[in-house]
Order: sequence, then structure tokens, then C-alpha cells
Amino acid sequence: MIHTTIGDIGHLFVIISFVAALISIFNFYKAEKSPLPELQKGWLKNGQITFLLHGLAVFGIVITLFTIISNHYYEYFYAWSHSSRALPVEYIISSFWEGQEGSFLLWLFWNVLLGFIILLTNKKWAPSVMLSFAVVQAFLSSMILGVVIGDFKIGSSPFILLREAMDAPIFNINPDYVPEDGTGLNPLLQNYWMVIHPPVLFLGYATTLIPFAYAIGGLWKKDFKGWVRPALPWALFSAAILGVGILMGGYWAYETLNFEGFWNWDPVENASLVPWLVLVASIHTMITYKKSETALKASIILVLSVFLMVLYATFMVRSGVLGESSVHSFTDLGLSGQLLLYLLSFLIVSIVLAVVRWKHIPSTEKEVSTYSREFWIFMGATLLCLMGFQILLPTSIPVYNSIIQSFGGISNLAPPADQVEFYTKWQMWFAVGLAILSGTGQFFWWQKMKKSEVKESLLFPILITLMISALIIVLAGMTNIPYIILVIAAVYTIVANAKIFFKIVKSNYKLSGGAIAHIGLGMMLLGILFSTGYSRTISLNETGLLLTNSEEVEDNFNQENIPLFINDPQTMGEYTLTYRGRFYETHSGGYVKASYLEDTPNENFKIVKREIQREDENLIKGDTLEVYGANHYYKVDYLHASGDKFSLFPRAQINADMGGLISSPDIKRTLTKDLYTHVSSVPDPTQEIEWSEAKEMDVTFGEKFFLNDFVTVLEDVKRVEEIEGEKLKGNDLAVRATIKVYGDGEDYILNPYYLIRDNMAGRISDENREIGVKLNIENIKPESNTFTLSVRTTQKDYIILKALEKPLINLLWIGTLVLTFGFGMAIFRRYSEFYKMKRKGLE
Repeated sequence: MIHTTIGDIGHLFVIISFVAALISIFNFYKAEKSPLPELQKGWLKNGQITFLLHGLAVFGIVITLFTIISNHYYEYFYAWSHSSRALPVEYIISSFWEGQEGSFLLWLFWNVLLGFIILLTNKKWAPSVMLSFAVVQAFLSSMILGVVIGDFKIGSSPFILLREAMDAPIFNINPDYVPEDGTGLNPLLQNYWMVIHPPVLFLGYATTLIPFAYAIGGLWKKDFKGWVRPALPWALFSAAILGVGILMGGYWAYETLNFEGFWNWDPVENASLVPWLVLVASIHTMITYKKSETALKASIILVLSVFLMVLYATFMVRSGVLGESSVHSFTDLGLSGQLLLYLLSFLIVSIVLAVVRWKHIPSTEKEVSTYSREFWIFMGATLLCLMGFQILLPTSIPVYNSIIQSFGGISNLAPPADQVEFYTKWQMWFAVGLAILSGTGQFFWWQKMKKSEVKESLLFPILITLMISALIIVLAGMTNIPYIILVIAAVYTIVANAKIFFKIVKSNYKLSGGAIAHIGLGMMLLGILFSTGYSRTISLNETGLLLTNSEEVEDNFNQENIPLFINDPQTMGEYTLTYRGRFYETHSGGYVKASYLEDTPNENFKIVKREIQREDENLIKGDTLEVYGANHYYKVDYLHASGDKFSLFPRAQINADMGGLISSPDIKRTLTKDLYTHVSSVPDPTQEIEWSEAKEMDVTFGEKFFLNDFVTVLEDVKRVEEIEGEKLKGNDLAVRATIKVYGDGEDYILNPYYLIRDNMAGRISDENREIGVKLNIENIKPESNTFTLSVRTTQKDYIILKALEKPLINLLWIGTLVLTFGFGMAIFRRYSEFYKMKRKGLE
């Protein structure tokens, strides 16, 4: 049965949200332009009602779509494309925003909540600010409208039926055909960080609208100064949330992807970073204006640019223009025209409004001295913008090509071949400048200094910096000059801001947010430097084995990867590694070896083949165990020279749709470094095995012999009354052999059967892929009490593993927490100021 009703309800909610947003635009416009207070209140009330209606409709869309996905209504294209029955609840939630329509809906949802907060907290600015909100909501609602008029398409609906989206022959035969299961969630997104990273990132995107709306409102109302105070707390909040969202994405990449880092300078990554850099620059100019009434024009330009950058990033990521240059951009759903219209509309309005009002915006003629705080803040903001500009230009190369080609031209510009090297060599020097400015600028911010006082104020932090830096350089054995300079700059900003922190915290701790955030920045720079610049590969292949001669792998693959055979200890630097086999992660927690489980038609349910003792429960033969069946974990035991023991479980999935092996690392974390381990190659567990030609051998009870280099013994042969759960018939006779194979750390049992039925011999083999052995009882010789075994062998189980040490990466993660805490302190302070003004009736 096709559930068309719920899809129709979803479509209706989309239409209501779009129409209500359009009406809200009119109501808020009239509220702002009405000359009489009574009329203004009336139109504002109307706007509140229609925006509330819009918000309720958006909530209805969210509930409806999630109902479709969670109930597995695969007659809907969105549910079929992004989810499956095998997904646990947390990944069902992730599948909601995997697609374009879901991510636009997530953006709509956050804007609704933020709009409600604005309506409740700031009546003075509500009409002008909510006008921008309503316009944005109308555009976003149109992105999921899904209206097609001839060849003209407005939006892509998440409620379209599968038969309407696909021209498959099955629908000609059976229009009501519903697939049994969906295609599932991208395996790289099956990670707990992807449950929380996208919502946080989109909340960050959504919050950039608020300072933008205040700035537009200020220009429109000619209140060129008043918008800064209510906008500043929101700008700080936006920078904190967007920054956390970006860093969550970096941590997800570090934990999930195997490019051995947290940032790869991918265009999609860059598209989120650039608005954040400009946003931080705008915060500094806004704070400068509040202190000295300078940099107002710069603040307006930067605040407007932040939201426009978000729209530009949305266009790049979702128009399909980055399809060949980014590993995780969206494909074009025919929405590129709408996205471009969305961007150009706000760009034109912003430029026209700023140009018209430019000569009326107050500015100061006061000369800015090198020894003033305004100079240092302006320098820092300029540097942040230059950082963003340097990232944006090469990232936009596919856009340049597309524009030139749309006019009939030919453009072959290509993004940097080695993105990491290209961006790093530029951004490292920007980071040095930023660290120096964020350290020095704080002294000028908190005290007015004359030229003669500069030396006295900076001498102590410079001396401490040089002492600490010298110690770090010597202990690390640093010889790279740029790295040495970056270390000195990062230590300097930590020391300088620490001095400022201890000075101001004594008088008012609420003022310490900036110093704390800058200390976090210095810690992050040190963590980035050491974890990337001094990352060390320790999985050096000293076996003499050629792992691959494929031209598709890296040139140093054979040198930097180590082969591990099942239960065969291998030395790797200070460690002894032993590969213990392939495992599944269970829903109840922990891992169970794959060879102990039998497959069922549902990959997430396995039948236990033998008794398994676990810490929390004991499993017996025949039990059903729920696992994450798509993912395979490869257990590697580590023994350090010091005697320290631990196990890692790097993850891998053979996925033909995504080009083969999808692997994720497992990480051993210590205070000073991470041991980062991932598999580079594994045998495909679903592939048919090529066994060797059969060889026969005669064995007797208790006799030891070798199978594939393993010591083996025939322990027992017993008569049985059933085989694999099936009772024997009539005069049938069957025996089962118990053959033990001794492995290093684990023994294996093989149970081949020999059956006589109607005077004919039958043989049921047993095999174990881990040790690469397949056995038959070929013949029984009662006169000599011996058994003839037919033996086939293959390559025993193995993995190819890469391991790296990443020193001091915890400094990066701790630094992000410190930075976020600093933002939190600043938000608290600025909101307190805003609230005091609100209580006085000035907001």
C-alpha cells in the first residue's frame, strides 16, 4: 500500500510555509513603514501571526518527513535514497539531512526558532529584522516547493514519489510497486558526529542572518549606530556556533576518514571556513566601534559580507558546480538557477542599500595612531579577511569556469593539484601574523600606551616567549625555519594573553573572554603544527614483501604499510602487532568475531555458531545477535616494549557503489600523542575464495600434522544422528570429525562430515577463511584406524595496515574548547549589556 496521504500533507505544509512567509514579508514591511504607532503595532501583530503560521508549517514538514523516513515508506524517493531498514535510530536521524531537501529544511527550522527569539526579545527592531527573516524563509521554502510548470521547476520536493522520480520499467508493470528496502545511508556518514555536526553547522549558518538583518535594518531605517549593540551578541554567538560546527566536521574527518588528518582544504570545507573568518573580523570592528566610534563602515561591509559569503558557499556546494573538485558536494537537482537568484537578490539589495546610505554613515576623521587599539584591531581584521580571500579565490575556480562557459567561452583553469601544500604555505604565514597581532593588540586594547611604554609592556612576555620557544624547539629538534617562527608566534600569543588575563580577571572576570579566546587560538596553532608537521609514519614495511604493483595507489604505499597475517606477530617500531581477525560491532556494545557468527538474509542479524563469553553476557549456540552488519572491524593487538597492551579496531567496508574500500581509523589516545591506525587493504569477505587443488593425507587420532603452516590434530570422530539440524533417515550413517588447529592465541575447530546413504558416500566439508583451510573426510579405513583427509588451502586472512603517530594533537582539541569558552564569556558580557539597555526601554 502506498501512503500518499502523508506526502500530500507534507506538500500542503510546504505550500503553507511558502505563502505564510510571503505574507509575513508584506506585514513586516507595513509595520516598519507605518507612520502611526497604532498601525505599526497592528501590522507587527499580523506579521507575528503569519510568521508563527509559517513556523508551525515548517515544524509540520519536519514531522511529516521524519515520519516517512522512520516508518520506511520507500514509495517516497527521499526515504528510499537516504535510509534503509538496517539503520539504527541515530542514523535514521542523520538520513533526514543527508539530502539537499533535508538540509534546506534543517536551515528553515533553525531560522524559525531564531525568528521566534527575535520576536520575543527585541520589539524595537522586530519589524525591520523580521522582514529579512521572512524574505530568507520565502527563498528557503521555495527550495523544497517542488512545483513544475512545463520546463520551469521551482524547488525539489522531499515528498515526491519514487515512481515520479524514476523511469523504471517496474512502474509500468506495477504502478504501486514499493521496494522492500532503501539504498541506505552513505557509510562515511554512519558516525555519531554526523548526528550532531550538520545541525550545529546549519545553526551557525542560520545565525549569520541575524547580524545581517540588523545591519540591513539599520541602513534602511537610517539608524546607522543603533544596530551594532543588539547585533554584537548574536555575531559572537554565530561565530562560536559556526566555529564549533566547523571543528566538529574536522573531528569527524579525523575519526572517520582515512586521509590521516582533520582538514583537507576541500572546497566544501573552505566554503564554511571563509564566512567564519570574515565573521570574526566583523566582530572585532564592531567592538572597536563600540569603544571609540570608529570602523562603523567597515563593520557594515563585513557583517553584510558574512551572510553573502554563506549564500555563495551554499550556491557552490549545492549547485553541482563543485561536482568534480570536491569529494562531498551535492549534485545539481536543477536548483542552480534558484540558488543564483537567491544569492544575487541579497547581493544587489545589500550593495544598493549600502551605496545609497554610504555618505550618511557617520565616520571619524581622527587619525589612527600606530600605538592605538584601533590600529591593531583593524590590522587583525584585515589579516582575517586576507586569509579568507586567499582561500576563496582558488576555491572559486570551478565557478569562474562555469561563468565563462555559460557565455560560450572556454576555461581550463584547474584548482591546485596539491591543495594541502598550496593552502598551507600561504595560511601558515597568515597564522603567524594573526598570532602576533592577537598577542600585541591586547596590550593596546586594555591600556593607552605611548611609544616609550611599549617596550616596558612587551618585554616580559617576549622574554618568556623566547625561553619557552627555545625549550620546545630543542626538545622537538626543530630545524624548519617557518615552523620555528610559527612556534614562537603561537607561544607569544599564549603568554601575552595570559598576562592580560591575569591582569583583568582580578577586577572583572567578565572582561576576560577575548584573552581566553586568543589563548585558545595559540594552543590550536601549536596543535596543528605538531600534529601535521611532525606526524610520523611508523608502519614501515620491513618484511621485503611487495604489497601491490598497482599504479592507482600512492608511490610510497609499499614502504609505509605493513602486512599482518592472522595470529602472526609482527614488529612495528616499539610495538609488536598481532592481527586477530574480522569482527562485528554489536548493538549492545562491544565486538564479536565474525567467524563465530553465521549470516542471515538480514545483514544486521547473525546466528551464534559457538558459545561466546563476553564481559556483560554469555552467548550460546543458536542465539540471534544484532550487529552493525555493513561495517567490519579488524582487531589488532598492540604490545609496547614497555609492556603496555591495548587493542584497536579500525573499521572498513567493501562498498562497490563508492569505489571499493571505505575505511575509518581507530585511535589510541594519550596525553602527548595519538596512535592513528587504519587499514589500507583487506580481503573482501563477500568474494568467492579460490582454493588450491585438493591434497590427500592419512591421519589417525592424536597425530599432529600441518595445515597451511598451522599445527593440527585429529581429536575425535563421532557418529551423529543429525547434520546441521536435519535428522538422518533410515539406514543412513554419518560421522563428524573434530579437528583442532592450533593458532597463536586462538585454536580453531573444523567439523567435516562423512555420510553413507544408500551405499553411497557423501562428504560435507568444513572451512575456515581465517586460516585458509577447507577439509573433507575423503575416506575412512577401519582396518588401520586412519582417516583420509582432502585438504584445500588458500591465503590465510590478512590486512594491510598503516599507522602514524600524531604528537600534541590534544593541544588542538583543548585549544578549541578554550576558544569556545572565550567566545562564551564574550557572549555573556555583550548580552548583559544589551539586556540592561532593554530594561531601560532602549532596545
